[in-house]
Amino acid sequence: MRLGINLGYWGAGMDGDNLAVAQEADRLGYDVCWAAEAYGSDAPTVLSWVAAQTESIDVGSAILQIPARQPAMTAMTAATLDSLSGGRFRLGLGVSGPQVSEGWYGVTFDKPLARTREYVEIVRRAMTRERLVYEGEHWTLPLPGGPGKPLKLTVHPEREHIPLYIAAIGPRNLEQTGEIADGALLIFPSAEHLEDTAIRPLRAGREKAGLTMDGFDVCPTVPIAVGDDVGALADTFRPYTALYVGGMGSRKQNFYNQLARRMGYEKAATEIQEKYLSGDKDGAAASVPHELIDSTTLLGRVERIADRMSAYAAAGVTTLTLAPAGFTLDERITALRVGSEALERAGLVS
Repeated sequence: MRLGINLGYWGAGMDGDNLAVAQEADRLGYDVCWAAEAYGSDAPTVLSWVAAQTESIDVGSAILQIPARQPAMTAMTAATLDSLSGGRFRLGLGVSGPQVSEGWYGVTFDKPLARTREYVEIVRRAMTRERLVYEGEHWTLPLPGGPGKPLKLTVHPEREHIPLYIAAIGPRNLEQTGEIADGALLIFPSAEHLEDTAIRPLRAGREKAGLTMDGFDVCPTVPIAVGDDVGALADTFRPYTALYVGGMGSRKQNFYNQLARRMGYEKAATEIQEKYLSGDKDGAAASVPHELIDSTTLLGRVERIADRMSAYAAAGVTTLTLAPAGFTLDERITALRVGSEALERAGLVS
């Protein structure tokens, strides 16, 4: 199992330290550094900045939002970043959610699976430097009846096939991801529930495409915090978990709330959402079960973290992406180093 690092959203308050964190991960031999975007900082700018100041670590988008860009633009960005980084770019895609898609980008959030499939097909076709012709439900290239003509990418990419990941939560999205992508970006992964909540539908998608799970990258992001008091460490993640389970999306459409339910936290998921959406964020955080936090994070000292890493590897994780928690740079660097040591203790270093 390999290790990655997730810098999260630029502008979240730790910007001054993020480059140092990425450089330390590079020094420690971490495999990939991911950056996110929502409706603040964009991922490509951050990734180009990190790639320019690191040596060997891959840089990946977790995610580039599909509503934000035409697929041909994403192919251009991928080709450029891969070239500038010397073949170190990984393209992570996702549909985002209804509130961001419609509220920020003005793009109707409908038929996300069909949109994703077409988007991936166009990106991959563009990367081959074929003349771009496509007829689908959501994109037609060139537009019929106008002056447009089939064009091809003018630059030669460092690699024609850039590893392509999709952020997936629901069973149908996971199955399609297994079918059309090279990897899956997961969130709130519990090793004990991973087979049911992610691996099984991913495997079904691979089988649909005539493939196995060999070579497919199962890549969840897991917060990590180091210390003796596991309960106190877990409490620091209560607002984070409550935000996603309670407030990410509407009452009817919250993918993270649905995931918590599939892991057996139906009652808690309802309570967290009710309190969060009514404005009681503290009450929502207090309603998050300790077990939900503990099973979806890496908490404690190196021995405990190594045990949890072993459980993730046994469940089918191939790249475990760490989000190092801490109020200072030293705390985040310590978390990175403990993560690396824990991987070695667990005997998972290839």
